[in-house]
Amino acid sequence: MGKIENIFAQMNHCPKNVRFKDLCMVCDYYFGNARQRGSSHRIYKTPWQGDPRVNIQNNKGKAKAYQVKQVLMAIERLEVNYGTEK
Repeated sequence: MGKIENIFAQMNHCPKNVRFKDLCMVCDYYFGNARQRGSSHRIYKTPWQGDPRVNIQNNKGKAKAYQVKQVLMAIERLEVNYGTEK
């Protein structure tokens, strides 16, 4: 199992204890490079209409649990609707 898969499994198991750096690696893998990187926020573009972005925020080195859950839902939507299973 690769590093991304290990992080993804950890995200599913315990979204409260995910490092921001690890969440960034997963988002980079699934969504490409972030549109914004210079601040505490990172914004990733998604291919669907409506709210086509994933926004994550660094909170003292950790990712916010609700944002981890949003990333998990976005990855699921990406895989189901666009067949992008990596």
